[in-house]
Amino acid sequence: MREWEAATWASGQTEQEVIRRVGKSVANCALKLITNGDPILILAGKGNNGADARAARDCLSNHNVKLLDVSQPESDLPRLTEALKDRPALIVDGLFGIGLNRELAEPWRKFIEAVNDSRVPVLAVDIPSGLNGDTGEPMGAAIKADITLTVGTPKSGMFAPQAGAYVGRLDVADNVGLVPCPLKSEINWILPTDFQNFPPRRVEASHKGSYGHVVIVAGSLGYHGAAILAVRGAQRAQPGLATVYTMESVYYPIASQLQSAMAQVWRADVKFPEKTSALLVGPGLAAKDVPDALRKSLHHWWRDLEIPTVVDASGLDFLAAGLHTRQLARVLTPHPGEAARMLNWTTEKVQSNRLAALRELSRKAGNCWVVLKGHQTLIGRSEGEVFVNSSGNPHLAQGGSGDLLGGFITGLLAQPELQKDVGLTLRYAVWQHGAAADQLQSARRNWTVEDLANELGNSR
Repeated sequence: MREWEAATWASGQTEQEVIRRVGKSVANCALKLITNGDPILILAGKGNNGADARAARDCLSNHNVKLLDVSQPESDLPRLTEALKDRPALIVDGLFGIGLNRELAEPWRKFIEAVNDSRVPVLAVDIPSGLNGDTGEPMGAAIKADITLTVGTPKSGMFAPQAGAYVGRLDVADNVGLVPCPLKSEINWILPTDFQNFPPRRVEASHKGSYGHVVIVAGSLGYHGAAILAVRGAQRAQPGLATVYTMESVYYPIASQLQSAMAQVWRADVKFPEKTSALLVGPGLAAKDVPDALRKSLHHWWRDLEIPTVVDASGLDFLAAGLHTRQLARVLTPHPGEAARMLNWTTEKVQSNRLAALRELSRKAGNCWVVLKGHQTLIGRSEGEVFVNSSGNPHLAQGGSGDLLGGFITGLLAQPELQKDVGLTLRYAVWQHGAAADQLQSARRNWTVEDLANELGNSR
């Protein structure tokens, strides 16, 4: 970030103009978090973060805003206490930025603790004050933000597992007057603008055969809903055809809830439709109801099928002993617990180094694609760029949301045009899944996975 800023100043752009634009971005973000007339408290320190926060105040002149310049935390603490009596709806944190290079003294710790104890929602400018941008560790104390609007690019420490409690939701102010970034990183933050003109527009003179046939092997006794959700996720991607193969014990409850999708009983001698163009295996396949023949078939499909193959949920456990591929389009979609079982790690180890877990999973599976789900889902392979998803919220933590995502991914990969860049298609699927949850959360507080199925793929 410092090198990027230096390149910007060398181009002739001024710090004042960038600060003005950052302030505008902060103000716009703040207005989304309050209702009209709600009071806002801005805390501004001495450095550039303080300047950004003051610039935000200038853009909020028609709103109920109080600015507190903070330089002496011991004497400023009573002023904070007094300001909190006005019950602000939002605190804008502009105390410290990435330039902080020492542990905070006790007066600063008490000041930050008072902000955290207030339970007022906090919007942090660039980085939560007191958080180390490289390590993600608090430097004695750190603001616990609900949203962090970081400037230009996320700082590496923000992806550390311990940083989540301080960063909250991470958004990026990327249009603030900086020159095009002259640097590259193995870690990349996904933005909605990454998907301009994607997926490509459909040709008028086309038909259902133009958009592939997705096949899903899913569902077992007690878990038939996972198969239905996976099919609905696939249908939201709009492939030409969809067929689900399921255990005989749950065929009727699954088939009775599907209209345009076809349903078949899975048998050991099953042959998929001739023009099958993508396969998903795993949702709702409980071990007690799944014959060994299906496990063996999965190993065969993973090794030999010449179509994109996605393995999710229980299917990941079936694959664990026999991972292999021939550089075909293969995708694993584990959550941290499933990744831990596949790697023989603890879940804590996976979460403490999610990038290493993704790399190792991909390496073991012949450089396949891995979608490591969870907060800030990762998409990548054993080598090359890894992408961090920016959309989504904690309300995705509901049973069935992963089944929807697995189906949506496979429904997209069934389409010939979307097979040309598997990585881009995966990133789009994951981002759309999170964006649908964000859209629902902005409209209502008590949405369900069934609501998510209806919203999936609708974001721009």
